[in-house]
Amino acid sequence: MKLHIRYFNLLLMTGFLLVASGCNEFLEEEDPSNIAPDTFFATLSEAQAAVDGVYQDMRFPSEGAGIFSANFQMLEAFSGTAETETGQNSDLNNLYSYQHTGDNLHLSQWWRQLYEGVANANLAIDRIPTVPSIKPEDLTRLMGHARFLRAYYYFYLVRLWGNVPLLTKPIYTFDDPNINPPRSSQEEVYSLIVDDLLAAESAGFPWTDETGRASMSAVKSLLARVYLTMAGYPLNRGTEYYQKAADKAKEVIDYANANPDKIGLFPEYADLRNISNENKKEHIFMIQYAAGIANADYQSFFLPNNTNITASGEVGTTVPTENFISSFEAGDKRVMEKQFFFTSYFLGGGTGAATTLSRPYVFKHFDLVANGAPGASGSGQSGLNYPLIRYADVLLMFAEAQNEVTGPTTETYDALKAIRDRATLTTPNIGDFTQNTFREAVWRERWHELCFEGITYFDMLRLRKIYVDKNNTFVDFVGGTLSTDVTLQEKHLLLPLPAQDYRNNPSLQGNNNPGW
Repeated sequence: MKLHIRYFNLLLMTGFLLVASGCNEFLEEEDPSNIAPDTFFATLSEAQAAVDGVYQDMRFPSEGAGIFSANFQMLEAFSGTAETETGQNSDLNNLYSYQHTGDNLHLSQWWRQLYEGVANANLAIDRIPTVPSIKPEDLTRLMGHARFLRAYYYFYLVRLWGNVPLLTKPIYTFDDPNINPPRSSQEEVYSLIVDDLLAAESAGFPWTDETGRASMSAVKSLLARVYLTMAGYPLNRGTEYYQKAADKAKEVIDYANANPDKIGLFPEYADLRNISNENKKEHIFMIQYAAGIANADYQSFFLPNNTNITASGEVGTTVPTENFISSFEAGDKRVMEKQFFFTSYFLGGGTGAATTLSRPYVFKHFDLVANGAPGASGSGQSGLNYPLIRYADVLLMFAEAQNEVTGPTTETYDALKAIRDRATLTTPNIGDFTQNTFREAVWRERWHELCFEGITYFDMLRLRKIYVDKNNTFVDFVGGTLSTDVTLQEKHLLLPLPAQDYRNNPSLQGNNNPGW
């Protein structure tokens, strides 16, 4: 890990840049470059800026990773549900074929950006309590946000790399002993993640928050995801943690049932990509973008390459495989035209003649304002937020976790059925399910409902299973063959440490992940 200069400069120079989002209060900026570390932070507004800066770090997945590639594509490439139609980025090609090494640009950028988020969170956590005359309720709230975000970043790190350096304090000097941090065990990292999320849960957040900051529902939903992961591989905490996951998800479901105007499934899939619905109802937590200020550059990578159908860029490097599209049940609304996918559009940014595409592409994240629609020329700049936690995921987490403890129940069945009802699918009667068949039914819905949202690969890792879309079954991860014809090995359960960080940190050398 090359934290020497990168981490030090990050803390002193960019520790509290304001985030740009769809909300006005996030769209202002201040220059922190002249603030010395012993004066962090002098006012409540500076403390708020610090926390907003940690939210800003979340936008890195849409940033570029070489020609025709962005950071977010790493997770989709590993899922086996996608492929590229350009083939001009060797790093991205190597991800699709699982031929990546520690020199892969995507790996190094994920590692660096996640630790930037950790660094900024640590700075906020360390210095906000020193703000003169800060009110207790403001301190609790801001610390809750900072700890939620630190947990968020570490949750990615521990799932991708396993044992990782665990840094909980800022680094202010070059003689700090943590300049070359060793790896900590996954158990230690998960302990910090849970502690941070429990602190956030007690911070007094509102149940929903349309500003895009974390809400109580976001905290509980992320806790459910963490507990569900801890129940499975590699920690194998089992029944106790499946119950913890079910309980946290159920708290969100109970709130949604009592407040259907606040949290729930959108009636139509088009609602998922409607910019007026951002941070509302089904969208429990999202990465924030704003057109012309912080553009949602991930858009172009889902669009067919150079077809002149949109006013935005068109790259075509995250494209669903034919086998994955074919794996959806007959009559599934999600694969009907312009639901999750599309096979036709209009030339000239939505204003020209209709045209048929050569294959299905992802429509799930299609920004009509940016890309254009019939009678409305596109702006060319997308501000569409990217979903991180949807209520659909909460329902499926509850159904899966509770089933592992008790088998199918009326409540788990209703959660699964709600997802299938929106997809216009008939769900077998509850009595037709065993614990095992219900388990796999939930897994299939996760693969189909949550596709292309950066979730599938992490399901593969915690379950140690892959979905064989050619025959609608699940097989073991190790030795299994993806739709992209890649046969997975034991070493693919973790990523190699980024080569530059491995070479520059003596504490990492000789301690790479197995097989790398």
